[in-house]
Amino acid sequence: MAKDRLITPSYCFILAANFLLYFGFWLMMPVLPFYLSEVFHAGNTMVGVVLSCYTIAALCIRPFSGYLLDTFARKPLYLLAYSVFTAIFAGYIVAGTLTVFIMLRIVHGVSFGTVTVGGNTVVIDIMPSSRRGEGLGYYGLANNIAMSIGPMVGLFMHDAGVPYTVIFCSSLASCAAGLGCASLVKTPYKPPVKRPPVSLDRFILLKGMRAGFSLLLLSIPYGMTTNYVAMYAKQMGLNASTGFFFTFMALGMAISRLFSGRIVDRGKVTQVISAALYVVIASFFLLSACVYVIKWDATACTVLFFFIALLLGVGFGTMFPAYNTLFVNLAPNSQRGTATSTYLTSWDVGIGIGMLLGGYIGEISTFDKAYLFGACLTVVSTLYFNHKVTPHYHHNKLR
Repeated sequence: MAKDRLITPSYCFILAANFLLYFGFWLMMPVLPFYLSEVFHAGNTMVGVVLSCYTIAALCIRPFSGYLLDTFARKPLYLLAYSVFTAIFAGYIVAGTLTVFIMLRIVHGVSFGTVTVGGNTVVIDIMPSSRRGEGLGYYGLANNIAMSIGPMVGLFMHDAGVPYTVIFCSSLASCAAGLGCASLVKTPYKPPVKRPPVSLDRFILLKGMRAGFSLLLLSIPYGMTTNYVAMYAKQMGLNASTGFFFTFMALGMAISRLFSGRIVDRGKVTQVISAALYVVIASFFLLSACVYVIKWDATACTVLFFFIALLLGVGFGTMFPAYNTLFVNLAPNSQRGTATSTYLTSWDVGIGIGMLLGGYIGEISTFDKAYLFGACLTVVSTLYFNHKVTPHYHHNKLR
């Protein structure tokens, strides 16, 4: 039926806008540790602090952005945040001191926290509810592939000796193109509403706190991986282009989208997440073991290293749309923005902790110990999800 049609021009435009936003950001993300250490002579701990201040700023603004998106017109707020996010890349090019760079990272985090909540909320508004799991799956695939391809391209550019200024300009161009796509999205009319009274549940979806804690634990090792896996490979002497790690992650995510979204639409939200959790547990334990495998056989370690990337892509690519749907199903329609901000805030808190912990453990010890710690966190997350989150979700879900 026409009303259940998922693929519309606006949906395609917001997919493109989402992909280009994340591609521009993740293009420079794995390059930043090298940039900060080479240009500003920052140590691993300082690198972790600089990278995490972005995430801290994003998670601080997200609860408020969800409240604003539930109260006012969503598209104008979305476009404003997207514009600020894009403009900050130009600031990176001219930043002359570490202090200025940190200030730009904070502003970038604030705009990122708003634009991502806005995008996730707008895409829910323009898709039929009967195909929400599938629609969120494709939407998540857009940013997940960007989060995988972007670091790959960035590392290839860095390894080829491309100047950091050119890398920053490439990110700027990508986000500028995404802003153009975002402006073409047509959203349904949202009549003015009486501003709801300010209370805690207008900023945080209280029913989603348990799921948020489980997701936070998962995102800690994910943050370590996207930011430090190239340094880990270099530290253990792996003679391979680490950019392909993100290629295989992207492939795994693409594979997962072929089935995960449709299974979620059949109501198997918690089952999909639980299955993906076991894949992620195995992946991080294997990743931490690579430092020992390379001493035995370098070729076997290289194959295992990229196979792990594929597994991580399948695991996280499967659970992303399921987690997003879980949060949305716990909230009334009037709190879609709040549900989305709680989902993304949980993820960002873990990413920030992962950046800090990864840099700190990598400096006082080795990165394999960081990934071993991350693997243990995924075990805790799985146990908590199965015994606490799942029964709570089935008791409180609204749809």
